Amino acid sequence: MNYENLIAGTRNRILYLTINRESKLNALNKATLEELHQAVSGAAEDPGTGGIIITGSGQKAFVAGADISEFSSFSPEQGRQLAEEGHSRVFDLIQNCPKPVIAAINGFALGGGLELALACHIRVAAEHAKLGLPEVTLGLIPGYGGTQRLAQLVGRGKALEMILTADMISGAEAHAFGLVNHVVPGDELMTKAEEIMTRILSRSPMAVASAIRALNAGYEAGVNGYEAEIREFGNCFGTADFSEGVSAFLEKRKPDFLRK
Repeated sequence: MNYENLIAGTRNRILYLTINRESKLNALNKATLEELHQAVSGAAEDPGTGGIIITGSGQKAFVAGADISEFSSFSPEQGRQLAEEGHSRVFDLIQNCPKPVIAAINGFALGGGLELALACHIRVAAEHAKLGLPEVTLGLIPGYGGTQRLAQLVGRGKALEMILTADMISGAEAHAFGLVNHVVPGDELMTKAEEIMTRILSRSPMAVASAIRALNAGYEAGVNGYEAEIREFGNCFGTADFSEGVSAFLEKRKPDFLRK
């Protein structure tokens, strides 16, 4: 599919999604969010796609926030709808994608851009990246999950400091705080993201999807994560991947998992 604001291409079962609004620092407008919805939804159902790597166009920005001009005159109800639609159609969709999603943060990840990275399962940042949630400088708060996902990763105190001061942090600081999994020189960013994804793709895709569901369940209100884990664990025993994985282990060979 051809997109206006995304560059999409698949190689070695990895779907690469590049947000392509470099002149706008890859800011998330309504059209870009809709294209992300279409691309991620399609990848989740595509047997030829094993995982997704999301990055930004150019060397300056991953995503430097939302397109403020689109909502500058919104009413409270329109603002609520904006956040609700963003959650359900993009950010929650990415978090709950049954296939691994890695954010390759190649520059500024601010506001909605950092929230996009937070929704991904794994984050790799370039050394020159700057990350932050500056919404309070606009009289707003993060509306795409930033108040929740940031605290889950770095703790309540650090999340409050970042949100209330609106200060940016470096890639190295983000790594020290547990916000990103790895920080690397800029020219090694995609190599590192691909290295991680390739290792994941060598594992059971059914078990990977099951692990994502079980882990996410622990952060859902009213859901017992341990019970979800027990359920997912039990379900694994009925899969072809379990049979293949055990057989390969006993036969001392590499498993050949179904790719779907």
